[in-house]
Amino acid sequence: KQAGDNIEIIVPYYKMTRDRFENEITFVKKCSCQLGERTIEYGLCRGELSGVTVWFIEHEHFFHRPRLYGYGDDSLRFAFFSRAVVDLIGQYDHMPEILHCNDWETALSVIYLKNDAVVRDELKPIKSVYTIHNIAYQGQFGERDLTEVFALPQGWYDGGLGYEFEGRQDINLMKGAMLVSDAVTTVSPTYAMQLHDSAYAHGLESIVSAVSYKLHGVLNGIDMTAYDPAVDNAIPAVYTPEEMEGKAKCKADLQVSLGLREDPEVPVMAIVSRLVGHKGVDLVCGGFDKMMETGAQLVVLGKGDEYYEDFFRSQAYRYGGRVAAQITYSDALSRRIYAGADLFLMPSKSEPCGLSQMIAMRYGTVPIVRKTGGLADSVKSCQVGQEDGTGLLFNDYKVEDMLGVIHQAVQLYHGDRAGFGMVQKRGMTYDFSWKRSAEDYHNIYQNL
Repeated sequence: KQAGDNIEIIVPYYKMTRDRFENEITFVKKCSCQLGERTIEYGLCRGELSGVTVWFIEHEHFFHRPRLYGYGDDSLRFAFFSRAVVDLIGQYDHMPEILHCNDWETALSVIYLKNDAVVRDELKPIKSVYTIHNIAYQGQFGERDLTEVFALPQGWYDGGLGYEFEGRQDINLMKGAMLVSDAVTTVSPTYAMQLHDSAYAHGLESIVSAVSYKLHGVLNGIDMTAYDPAVDNAIPAVYTPEEMEGKAKCKADLQVSLGLREDPEVPVMAIVSRLVGHKGVDLVCGGFDKMMETGAQLVVLGKGDEYYEDFFRSQAYRYGGRVAAQITYSDALSRRIYAGADLFLMPSKSEPCGLSQMIAMRYGTVPIVRKTGGLADSVKSCQVGQEDGTGLLFNDYKVEDMLGVIHQAVQLYHGDRAGFGMVQKRGMTYDFSWKRSAEDYHNIYQNL
């Protein structure tokens, strides 16, 4: 929008959106769309966010639910949404030149656009951009869904949607959108390269190779205003890169409130993450005792697999006063942890982009990350000889490699406080804003 583009957004009117923003969203009109033999009526609503028009597809049964997705009828829910999106083109404030869709839930919008352009001339000039946030979630459904749910001609099975999976002939919505869109993007340059590797592509490596000529990696950004320790009222004390006294107060508050021994000289290391395997939690478990031999304290915040949740609870009991396990989701607590910790551990097996490491740096907490995906693109090594380092990285997914950089980070903290402070300052002042990312997207749109 700041570059002069005319942007409008369209999303489902989810329950949690209504609960929070109902007074800012107005009903526009009743609509209906045809999905095969189903006639589905819905409401079209409108709001505004930072001067950008946001349209909402309102359907009580499909979207007024506790969760966004993860239901048995997700195929129908998002087929309806995608159908409504394409049917409404031409009824908004302007005719779009670009339709930009995200993940499998809106993959059908790209496909309906191409399918309908055969009979709707006004759709033919519209280009499509398709963004993959995590290729593991592809939208795989049974072949019968092609006609019975998605209401597409059978020819689309061979036209991009067909996919053989574990001996079955299935539908893969992400595969189809990747093939028929005019540009494909994902959320970091390194992840875009890694998707050519079967270890990361979850069976779609041949499709990634087929679309490599139109594949772009654009690193996500964060809201630099919302995540700003100079003004964040969710943390005990504010601070800036030039005046860091407030961070010491945040650390003391964190130690006291979570039952850790209050000691400004002991580095506090934090993990804020879903507690699942691909986040590298198994490495942490495997090297836990040796990690604690560094003398650091550890704070863990997150939920996930029951095994990992129980593991961290047990370690908090074993290492009383040195380990705190908060098995929950809490934005307010996460901010206090980002502000109060000295080090941030993120040893992910795979990480398309990752935002936690950017937020940690914004709060002056030095990241320790594995060199993969967006972690490799957003954290610069501060090992010997690097003048612009913002964190510490390790390459191989091995416990000993992770432990090696943890030891280096603790040694830097104890042995060179001035150098550690410079690393903090560089992270706090680095530009992780969406402005940089938006310029990349603007260029993709212009080229199309």
